[in-house]
Amino acid sequence: MTSIGVRPKSAPSRPARAAGHAVANGAVLAWLALTVVAALLHGELPAPHWLLIHVFLLGAVTNAIVTWTEHFAAALLRVPPPARWWPFTRLAVLNAGIVAVLCGVSGGVPAVAVGGAAVVVGVVAAHVAVLALRGRRALTGRFAHVVTWYVWAGAALVAGGTLGGLMASGHAASARDAHAHVNLLGWVGLSVLGTLFTLWPTVLRTRIQDGTERIARWSLRAAVPGLAAAVTGLLVELRWLAAAGLVLYALAAALSLVPFVQTLRRRHPHNAASWMLAAGTAWFVVTLVADAARQSLDGLLPLVLVGFVGQTLLGALTFLLPVVLGGGPAALKANAALIERAWPVRVAVVNAAVPLLVLPVPAWTVRAAWAAVVAALAAFVVPAAASVLRSHRPSPAVAGISAGVLLTALAVGVTAHGGPAGHSTDTRAVPASGARVVDVTLADMRIRPGTIDAAPGTRLVLRVTNKDAQPHDLRLASGQATPKLAAGRTATLTLPPLKSAVDGWCTVAGHRAAGMTMRINVTDGAHATGDHHGTSGSHAMSSGPLDLSAPMSPNWRPYNAALAPAPGGKEHRLELHATEQELEVAPGVRQRMWTFGGTVPGPVLRGKVGDVFTITLVNDAAMGHGIDFHAGSLAPDVPMRTIQPGERLTYRFRAEHAGAWLYHCSTMPMLQHIGNGMYGAVIIDPPGLPRVDREYALVQGELYRGAPGSPEQVAKMQDGRPDAWMFNGTAAGYDHAPLTARTGDRVRVWVVDAGPSSSTAFHIVGAQFDTVYKEGAYLLRKGDAGGAQILDLAPGQGGFVETVVPEAGHYPFVDHDMRHGESGAHGIVNVTG
Repeated sequence: MTSIGVRPKSAPSRPARAAGHAVANGAVLAWLALTVVAALLHGELPAPHWLLIHVFLLGAVTNAIVTWTEHFAAALLRVPPPARWWPFTRLAVLNAGIVAVLCGVSGGVPAVAVGGAAVVVGVVAAHVAVLALRGRRALTGRFAHVVTWYVWAGAALVAGGTLGGLMASGHAASARDAHAHVNLLGWVGLSVLGTLFTLWPTVLRTRIQDGTERIARWSLRAAVPGLAAAVTGLLVELRWLAAAGLVLYALAAALSLVPFVQTLRRRHPHNAASWMLAAGTAWFVVTLVADAARQSLDGLLPLVLVGFVGQTLLGALTFLLPVVLGGGPAALKANAALIERAWPVRVAVVNAAVPLLVLPVPAWTVRAAWAAVVAALAAFVVPAAASVLRSHRPSPAVAGISAGVLLTALAVGVTAHGGPAGHSTDTRAVPASGARVVDVTLADMRIRPGTIDAAPGTRLVLRVTNKDAQPHDLRLASGQATPKLAAGRTATLTLPPLKSAVDGWCTVAGHRAAGMTMRINVTDGAHATGDHHGTSGSHAMSSGPLDLSAPMSPNWRPYNAALAPAPGGKEHRLELHATEQELEVAPGVRQRMWTFGGTVPGPVLRGKVGDVFTITLVNDAAMGHGIDFHAGSLAPDVPMRTIQPGERLTYRFRAEHAGAWLYHCSTMPMLQHIGNGMYGAVIIDPPGLPRVDREYALVQGELYRGAPGSPEQVAKMQDGRPDAWMFNGTAAGYDHAPLTARTGDRVRVWVVDAGPSSSTAFHIVGAQFDTVYKEGAYLLRKGDAGGAQILDLAPGQGGFVETVVPEAGHYPFVDHDMRHGESGAHGIVNVTG
């Protein structure tokens, strides 16, 4: 057996190395303590928020990976560690960068966040460069492959950190999935998989499996291109490429775990570290399987953070900390006993809690599970910190770096959250001299008071409370900002002495444009600040003329308008995910859209009178959403409520009446949610509806170009000035991908007008309707003497028409309001003989 704690030749004395580990692991434990603090301050678990995630992953996990990959590389390659100044300098600069990222994002100062991201990327790049150079100078050995895993993991962090910096600067907003995957599967995943080759048998106190080196090299050769393909696919929104990359990565991970399983079969877990590493690895496998199926970590983050990353980190520290802290066999045994105290209970509680964090269970159960997880983390941090402190009297370096990380990061948490969860910030902490406290409420798409008048030099303290059901925040043009506040949450903003007017607004997409603004006036008439738009990051896309005859992009796929018959059975179940997607909404024009199920419109549901629909809405988006099915009749209070990111809601209704019904997002402002794509159709067949040869469903909607929720886009919505009109989410889409029929076919076309503002007059050029059904009633039936040419629908209405196409040719269908028809609401039925 080879020990990862072996001392390389020419290494510094063990006390010096132990002191270095005390400093480095003191920083890790400080960040873990801050994770507990961030969770307690947030108080809104079930869904982990941005600060909690990054305090844990960027703070604790990144420090641990940098520290331990250097230790393992030196031990396994038997090379001297670098000069002592390098680890201390790297530790200080790395944590300064991490704190800058947290402060910059939480405080709404993008330049600080981007600078911090650049520092983190630079430190990790230098770290892996040092590892690579030292590895090349070392004699080729059976463990050289481990360093290669670490180098590629560092490259993943460089890519992920760069994406994070771009996102913090307001660019690459659609890179969130790619950012999450390259960091979690690359920086964390590759580091863990590379380490397990040697750490796992060491923890189990058995030999390393024969053939491990060969498996390690081959699995890495597949994992890296798999991860690269997945991240590329997510960035350019090629879902097939992302899926293929994730499958390849998962297969590579499975191959790399072959020695893990072989060792497990030979020697079972028997202590705290081995059980936690085994459980963490098992949850990693579950994550990879689920992720390969979904190409998204949304909804899986609690599983990743707690099940995989958290348990793996704590399991490794449980084994390694007593070893590296030194002090002889007695000290090692005492430290191990202290850190492992009550470990069976902690491991059982955490692994029982993990499924509750991702499954559709009652909210109180999820909160209880999170409370158990946070308690288990605290139960590790306290004895681990005690073991470090009793092994080494805190030197100035240990005390300075650890306390600096703790205090600075704590300041981030308090600044971002404004005080403990569920309580208003204590006004006794407000400076009394020259200060004026104003209570500000956020509710009903308004900030109240909307205007505050104050004399020059006044130090305003705004105590901001969200009294709405959905989250809001308040950002001031002078730079102060609250985090997004859940219902009932309070935060405090302290302004510097007033010199000029200050504007404020809610940054949630579309809320500023809908009227959530305020203004602080200086009573002596001082001029207002020049930039009243602040840093909301909403920039309208180009709104020049659309070329609807231009070709669609090669990767564009039309929405499938073909409508299948109503399925059998009386109950229909569907899980519907609210997501944000970049879609091609007109030839060559891509736009960020808010969607149900990743498409505009959402999936068409179909059934018969009396059928029961059970819809589970899962909010995978970055803001609150709800849903309203016109096909059901029930009190809207609960099923149509807004749910927050990461939450689920079950909506159950019985279809009592036939018709073509609209469903749409029920979150205010509905004009924006519907106008940005959150709508779909429910088809309930009239009794005795005969079969036809071809059946299609078209949902007409409006296209408003621009960043969703931006002032420019919302102004167009409020004025009723769409840039185009669409059938099934694309202006002129069915010109480029015509619907089809054969001569003599009876064709039924269901039409639903989603609006949100425009009526429609549906017409097929060259055809006459012998059947017209509108809003639950036949206006014309086959066999009647008359015919029809238009199905007219107001926003929210639906129906169908039938026709028999007499001969081959191209039959355009249009909204006969020619403003709409000539601006995208048209397509073609291609009839062949």
